[in-house]
Amino acid sequence: MINLTDREKAAISNIDEHELESLIDQALQNEHAAGLHQLFPLDCGSYLATEFHKFERSLRELAESKSAKKRDQKRSEAVRAGRNLSFALSQMKARVETEVKDGQLFYVDDQIYWPHHFSKELRVCVSYKWRRTVEDPWTHGRIEFHHQHNPRPDYTSQRPKRKPSVAKQQQELQDTLSREWEHLKDLALFSVRDFFRAGGNGSEIPASFQAVVGPGTSTLNNFSAKFWGEAT
Repeated sequence: MINLTDREKAAISNIDEHELESLIDQALQNEHAAGLHQLFPLDCGSYLATEFHKFERSLRELAESKSAKKRDQKRSEAVRAGRNLSFALSQMKARVETEVKDGQLFYVDDQIYWPHHFSKELRVCVSYKWRRTVEDPWTHGRIEFHHQHNPRPDYTSQRPKRKPSVAKQQQELQDTLSREWEHLKDLALFSVRDFFRAGGNGSEIPASFQAVVGPGTSTLNNFSAKFWGEAT
């Protein structure tokens, strides 16, 4: 996903950074995060929730520590976790601002559903809307990314003692293709988003694009879905 939901944006925007700093200091003094729970609703997103739980765990470990050496170590870890939580909020607030600004001129739809079955010809279709100015009507478009799964033989891996069954081989292939499809999906979404952020004109986006694999390989890299050049 490249977009925050409206609920996540609202939840993040409602968290006061100064209040968070004060509650972090208080939590470090009291060695528990009781006062912080109210600031982080479920809608704040996984990143903030993860950093909050890390801080909460570090406070719990500090409170349970007995020796002076152990307490010093755990206090340092708790202080660092508190800083990370504060930094995470700043990052997410900046992301909200960026997405709101982006949303005035373009939107890339990241709701792309998984295929029921994967073939070696992988396809990802990205829909978007854009306009030159906020006064202009929206123009809708889509681009389909293609990638042929054609891995090179790995002669370094150890061969299994027993050949897997046909069903097992098919399942392993589907698992591999699903991971590669997801990688292509992420690359495609970021590529379209970055094109617009760089000032790209939506009318110049092609209807389809063949992903470019790395030199001397058959695998996708960070530039495989970049359909636009520096001059665009």
